[in-house]
Amino acid sequence: MPSQYTPLPNSTYLDYDSYRSDAPSPTGAGAIGNFTFNVALVLDRANDPTALLQSDWASRQQQLETLTDSSTLWSIYGANAAAYNQVLSQLGGLGIQTVNQIDPVNGYVSSAESRTIWVQVGQSNFATLFGTPLVAGHDQAGHAVAYWQGNLSLPQRLADLGVKGLWFDTDMFATVLAPSGAGSAAALPQGAQGIGNSAPRGDVVLYPQDIAQDFYNFPLSGALWDPSSGHAVTTGTIGLLEPGIGSALGPDTPAGEFQALLDAYRATAGIGTSGRATTIALGGQQVTSDAGERSLDVGVATAINPQSPLVLYAGSGFSGHANADAYTAYQAAFWDTVNDPDVVSSSYRFHPTMAAPGSPFLFAVDQLFVDAALRGITVLTSAGDGGSGGWTGDGLTNVVSTRGSPYNLMVGGTSLSTLAAAGADPTLADILTLAMAGDRATIWDLVAGGLTALPASSGPASHFVEAVWNTYALSGSTFAKNGYLGNLAGAGGADSSHRVPSYQSDFGLVPATADPAALVGRGLPDVSANAGGNLFYDVPQAAMDGLHGGGGTSASAPLWAALVSQFNAIFHDQGLPKLGYMNDLLYIAAAIAPGSFNDVTLGNNVSSFALGGAYSDAETGTAITPTGYGYQASPGFDLATGLGSPNGLLLARALTDIAHSEMWFRSAPHVIDSTGHGGWTSGADQSLLLQTASHTGIDVGLHLGPDAFGFFSPAPDAFAWTSRMAEQSLQADFDPALVIMFDKQAQGGLAAAHASSGEALAVSIGASPAQAIQASLTSPFGFADFLSGDTAVRVARPVAVAETADAHNDQTAIVRLRQDGQDNLSITFYRVDDLSGAINGLHPGDAGYQAAVQARAYQMMSGGTSIGGPGYGNYEQTGLGHVNAGDLVAMQLTNNTHGNVYSGFAQANETVAGQPVGHLWNYGLNTWGWEDTYGGGDRDYNDLIVQLDFTSAAGHGWIA
Repeated sequence: MPSQYTPLPNSTYLDYDSYRSDAPSPTGAGAIGNFTFNVALVLDRANDPTALLQSDWASRQQQLETLTDSSTLWSIYGANAAAYNQVLSQLGGLGIQTVNQIDPVNGYVSSAESRTIWVQVGQSNFATLFGTPLVAGHDQAGHAVAYWQGNLSLPQRLADLGVKGLWFDTDMFATVLAPSGAGSAAALPQGAQGIGNSAPRGDVVLYPQDIAQDFYNFPLSGALWDPSSGHAVTTGTIGLLEPGIGSALGPDTPAGEFQALLDAYRATAGIGTSGRATTIALGGQQVTSDAGERSLDVGVATAINPQSPLVLYAGSGFSGHANADAYTAYQAAFWDTVNDPDVVSSSYRFHPTMAAPGSPFLFAVDQLFVDAALRGITVLTSAGDGGSGGWTGDGLTNVVSTRGSPYNLMVGGTSLSTLAAAGADPTLADILTLAMAGDRATIWDLVAGGLTALPASSGPASHFVEAVWNTYALSGSTFAKNGYLGNLAGAGGADSSHRVPSYQSDFGLVPATADPAALVGRGLPDVSANAGGNLFYDVPQAAMDGLHGGGGTSASAPLWAALVSQFNAIFHDQGLPKLGYMNDLLYIAAAIAPGSFNDVTLGNNVSSFALGGAYSDAETGTAITPTGYGYQASPGFDLATGLGSPNGLLLARALTDIAHSEMWFRSAPHVIDSTGHGGWTSGADQSLLLQTASHTGIDVGLHLGPDAFGFFSPAPDAFAWTSRMAEQSLQADFDPALVIMFDKQAQGGLAAAHASSGEALAVSIGASPAQAIQASLTSPFGFADFLSGDTAVRVARPVAVAETADAHNDQTAIVRLRQDGQDNLSITFYRVDDLSGAINGLHPGDAGYQAAVQARAYQMMSGGTSIGGPGYGNYEQTGLGHVNAGDLVAMQLTNNTHGNVYSGFAQANETVAGQPVGHLWNYGLNTWGWEDTYGGGDRDYNDLIVQLDFTSAAGHGWIA
């Protein structure tokens, strides 16, 4: 054995898989029998890619493309090749064999690029490699465990050469928990523990594509989805992690049977073409208890994206002392340069699941997801089905730390309810009764959650409500099914083993655990989708023969993977790079276009527990004590459902807009710029709208350089339109009755100001300075919200910047209109010279400005230089012709009923009490609402909702 060893920090047995367990270390040091397993030694990188990966999406994708094309990516960001070879030499000197030396045909990835060397250890050389032996002992509950004492070490030379991470492909080691009976019982209600999950199981089962298209508005539907149409879009390869099982069906299954069964399922689902499925199983595959998981993944992915090739990754397999851990399947997918999947989905847990921060185990897996980001792969992982407790009886909230990388898109679970399911679910009875009676408050909340039609006029199969997936139910002191130890609720919470990623902190989030420790960390899930409860997926059974209703976050993850694959096809069609690591784009989309997500505001995932106590589950009888810590759904981001579930088409439009903006318009002036020490300056010479939303009337102050002015903002009405509502209304199938239901709801205060470039800009609300928390995300897109308490002041431009696809000129911009005013209206779009609305030296309100507007008016694709409103409650879409990159587009509204013309620049409008009247309200990404009445009318600013979309017509116009 080497004489010098270097301890690996945070590598005790408890650090391996018992983070936060508060358990004592196992005791005893008996001899352990023969054992053999395989270990990944993970080297550090030659250079740190953090700065590259933390740059904006367009910058990193362009840099990665350049490095890939020059074949220098992995010499820069893989392991140092010389150090890697020296580690191999040192291992040989220690008598440690690599797996490749033992068997060159295996399911492992070992290379300098992957920084990984897989070796085999056993009772004869474990201590040689790690400086301490494995011993036999017991945990505090008396369970036999194999463990090591103290930290693991490495021979000093290996540590000096950069070996920093370890991964064990074995199930020898177990989580150690605190002693039983350590928890304090929480008071729980009898019956269902969550809302919207209690309809009889199996009442509603739909094919995955029906859920994707009918409930989540996926962009590729109809002929664009149907392979038999001749117009179906080709979507990219989706990698599915299926550790150990791959496509195995049984030892006597004929060759090609999996393909035949896949095609039979597709035919049953209405897909008349053959699917393409490839299996990567160099280490072998076999039928395991996860066969149902495999078939669920395959069914969801192939039904939603029938044009996507599927690749099933079995990982290391089981031969040569392999154990098919999900880590090995991830590696196989990330380094598959032949099939080269753009998107990889996994529904499997890692072992370990609860590795400690700073440990070599967490280092190994975190760097694995960095590999994926560098390879340009979008990784989607199910957050898990263990609710807030994460199946871990430590009395606390838990998430799987080894899946918590910020480069991993974590997918949580919801329960969708149709009208029919809601009628069969007693927990939804009150909501259903109110909704059917037309209660505005109830319907308002349902619309935010994705409702597009008035329930009273909808069919039984239509969308009604979405809640957190949580099917736990309590009867007396017994949990139905298998209680908190089962797969019955969407996981979520704060992962304190990882820092809060910048895309969450920029969003204004400080995720913290719901237990008394209140530890801050990466929030998850990022997004969610249906996982069961009241709606299941019609997918193949475990053996791929026959159908059953599947669910869990194991279904929501491949659903999101299929959606991202559709986004990639749309990006490619528009000349954009593939998405790759894209988490930041989703948070930007949620900030600038909240209608991109359905806001899930009902339910919880509470399921923390300690072992021992007066409660038990119905199947195993395990005694537990529920401790009551967990996460509630709430408006906006929450730690039960993340940003929410997708409105696929609206999200596709937002993402392409963001992508083109970052690719081609980085130098365009922002609304406000950070001073770097908490302050803000105006990003340009510009006219600004000042919009206030608060629960009560309040004084607002705007401070521009040495000047300041204030105004009183009245409280808005209860259903004053939000950005989400405005954007949702701009869907062709949005029910006009919903639009009319929320007419005449006054907004708060509206004022106008002019700011000079570089001028200090600050907002006060009442007596408090306001903070522009999300400004770094929204300011490039024309607005910034200043917040203090529950009051927000939006500072926004009345002008759109034409950030066209690929910065091309002479483009068609899509114009979408939704009218919630009863007068005859028309709107004109015209080009101005600056962000204050000047035209050839004339300013809004100057004599001759109206003539200049007409001379600069854009031609509408529907004819003429203006377009009429579609009528009360109705929707219309047209095009704006000959738009050039960077054009500054202003608007004016004409009320033809009363003969009044209103400008987006308040100084050009009528005055009341000596003040010009603003008629325009900003609703987010190039979306505005007009007030059509002279003098300000009812101030609802939704008489005509207008959206300009400069990118969706690009390529084939699939999302236009």
